[in-house]
Amino acid sequence: MNFKTTGFLARTTMAATVLFATTHFALAQAAPQVKFATSAGNFVVELSPDKAPKTVENFLQYVKDKHYDGTIFHRVINNFMIQGGGFDASFHQKPTRAPVVHEGRQAYEKGLRNGVGTLAMARTNDPQSATAQFFINVKDNAFLDPSVQAFGYTVFGKVVSGMDVVNTIKATPTGAGGPFGSDVPQTPIFINSATLVK
Repeated sequence: MNFKTTGFLARTTMAATVLFATTHFALAQAAPQVKFATSAGNFVVELSPDKAPKTVENFLQYVKDKHYDGTIFHRVINNFMIQGGGFDASFHQKPTRAPVVHEGRQAYEKGLRNGVGTLAMARTNDPQSATAQFFINVKDNAFLDPSVQAFGYTVFGKVVSGMDVVNTIKATPTGAGGPFGSDVPQTPIFINSATLVK
């Protein structure tokens, strides 16, 4: 092996290292995190813009607009999910922007599932109706995933710290009434703030 070849290999190796580092940095930058400060404690979710870009963009805009501040977890079902982001303590629904396009199948094909600790968009029976409300799965809910017969629910992130707080919320006594009947926590659980931290 001559000196020229050795130099070429060294330059190639260095270029590959720089490319890997740059790509790794870009991927790290592409995973924003949002901290939820709630009356039950704090938890952090990491979003997946590479798998559900429009959904993540929509969610982050609500975070930046402070939409979630002062809302409650209005629907809590132990061994299923906790849902919030749409109502204040008086069950007044906050105004929202137009619905975001449904990205459930796209996210599913890229590996996102309605498993424990994942963050997904809530919606009505219309698949294209998701706006601001979200839910966190507290068990594996595969039946919420897209299939040939159903659109499913778009997963766009996961809890990366504070799952103990989510578990505290899911176990809170419910049955306070209101528009969501027996699924409403007896003591309101507030989202004091939702803040982009990464």
